[in-house]
Amino acid sequence: MAEESDDSEKTEDPSQKRLDDALKKGDVAKSQEVSAWFVLLGIGLSIAIMAKPAAAGLRDTLRAYFEFAHTIPVEGTGLKELWYQTGTSIAKSLALPLLMLLVMAVAGNLVQHRLVWSAEKIKPKFNKISPISGFKRLFSSESLVNFSKGLAKIVIVSGLMVAVLWPERDRIDTMIFRETSFMLAETRELIIKLIIAIIAFMTVVAAADFLYQRHRWFEKQKMTKQEVKEEYKQTEGDPHIKGRLRQLRMERSRKRMMAAVPDSTVVVTNPTHYAVALKYEDGMSAPVCLAKGTDTVALKIREVAKSHDIPVVENPPLARALYATIDIDQEIPEEHYKAVAEVIGFVLNLKRRRRGRGRTGKS
Repeated sequence: MAEESDDSEKTEDPSQKRLDDALKKGDVAKSQEVSAWFVLLGIGLSIAIMAKPAAAGLRDTLRAYFEFAHTIPVEGTGLKELWYQTGTSIAKSLALPLLMLLVMAVAGNLVQHRLVWSAEKIKPKFNKISPISGFKRLFSSESLVNFSKGLAKIVIVSGLMVAVLWPERDRIDTMIFRETSFMLAETRELIIKLIIAIIAFMTVVAAADFLYQRHRWFEKQKMTKQEVKEEYKQTEGDPHIKGRLRQLRMERSRKRMMAAVPDSTVVVTNPTHYAVALKYEDGMSAPVCLAKGTDTVALKIREVAKSHDIPVVENPPLARALYATIDIDQEIPEEHYKAVAEVIGFVLNLKRRRRGRGRTGKS
């Protein structure tokens, strides 16, 4: 019940990391029916293409033994040589059919998933030898599905055999009275017909089972909401910690920015929502932004500027435009040169007048 409850809570699609981890463990979507289909196809091709050459090779080898049986040594080194020649001849005759079956067996796995090297599946695990776990697997839903599937295949394949061989029953009855070469040729023909019928049926079974296994594997890889959160923490970091670090970086940046406001030449404001502190000195190619902000930060910039006797100029369009187009320690864009030059010119003239008044008052 606990496992069913856990499965019911897996509502989130698996992440790429979850899929990669499953692949590393050798946990892949695999249909035995697809592998069986490829092996069956290999058997059919071997019989259709390679049966005659293989049978001819075996026939020639065995015929020599029957024709010259009286001359074959059966003791000492002669017997050893006989076994060696016989084994070599049989191996040569069966090499290509066996190689065909090996290639098709490997292809049956490669078409379903890429090559995976993993020792996870062969590691000893207690639940594999536990009688309780084995009993649960024996009567699990998967075992019942496989049993029903196997029983259905036996019934249908038996029906196909009857459907293919029943029309040929008269020929099968008289086959034993024919010459060996004709009997073998007709037997090969009937076997090929039977394999074609079974392959056609197994094509449907393999395709359906492949889709079922893919769906079942994907559902197995799904994650609970808690697993998604834990994985995010492992790969991206705890969002609370990241948020706190981001906040600390912003606070430090804001402090450095405020510390630079006293060095500015002018602060352009909205007047309440935006504030941009600019610095310009002789020899600079263009004014530079030392600080900028909105609302609370803008208010703080204005307060620092006033406390250090930095001119604050209200120009809402320019303040909004500068805030949107420049970053800290960046020169203003060319399209704002004229407007900023007017503001800075106004501030410099204001400073000159103040200096002039100061000198007049002293004299």
